[in-house]
Amino acid sequence: MGDFPVNPLVLIGVGSSFAFSGLFYHLYQEKKEELKKLKEIPIFKPDQHLVRVLRASPHKRLQYVAVEGLVQADGEPLASQFVPRCFGVIQKIAVEEHWKYWSSLTKTWTSRTMNRKETNNSVPFSLVSPGAYFTDLYVKIQNPLDASGCYLDRVYFKVRRAEEGLIDVVVQSLSGEKPVAMEESEELLRVGSTLTGFGEVVLEGGQVMRLQAPQGGRKYILVPTDYRSFMDRHERSASMWKTLTAVTGITGASLLAKVIYGFVGKQDDRSK
Repeated sequence: MGDFPVNPLVLIGVGSSFAFSGLFYHLYQEKKEELKKLKEIPIFKPDQHLVRVLRASPHKRLQYVAVEGLVQADGEPLASQFVPRCFGVIQKIAVEEHWKYWSSLTKTWTSRTMNRKETNNSVPFSLVSPGAYFTDLYVKIQNPLDASGCYLDRVYFKVRRAEEGLIDVVVQSLSGEKPVAMEESEELLRVGSTLTGFGEVVLEGGQVMRLQAPQGGRKYILVPTDYRSFMDRHERSASMWKTLTAVTGITGASLLAKVIYGFVGKQDDRSK
């Protein structure tokens, strides 16, 4: 065994390649199963077809479906505080202050985020079919702030650097703290943007449709894209895990074959 020709690093590479291949395969199977479940979810638009399906359903209710449409405020939309002629139905404004503090132990300045303030505003809104802004067919979105998903678009971001004067430097050296910068950001769910909601749809009063959180533990989700783009993103993710599984598996098999070939060649040389 003292003459065993294998570099320990090669053995580590073989083991690591197969280990990563197994991990990536597990992630691929999980994503594949998730895709299968997503493809089983019926997809609708806020139109007469959805109304007919709801009227024919028990209790005029669809337990878990996807609804794709354009965002439309039910009343007056929210105006952006920083961008002219930009309107939305959900708004989040955040302000963060960044400070530095002097540490007498390490003799260095350490950074810290302080005084984060966040303001959230929303108005009732619905989804309508593309090209159908003036229609009596729409799906009202119930409690959108309870839904998961990153559906807000950042429309404004600015960093304001702190200006230091001579007096400020003296005061800061005595107090052991100084401001560095302040960040301002605004995020909106814009009027007219495409949104796909996953949840329970109910029909009220014959024409009014509402998307709400589903029963049975399934997720209430809002995604800022159309259904096809949402599925394409998941399919690309599954394809990535599949490719990584193949690459790491082939790498491990190649290294292992090289080890075996070298070992067999060594044995043949000895026998000769």
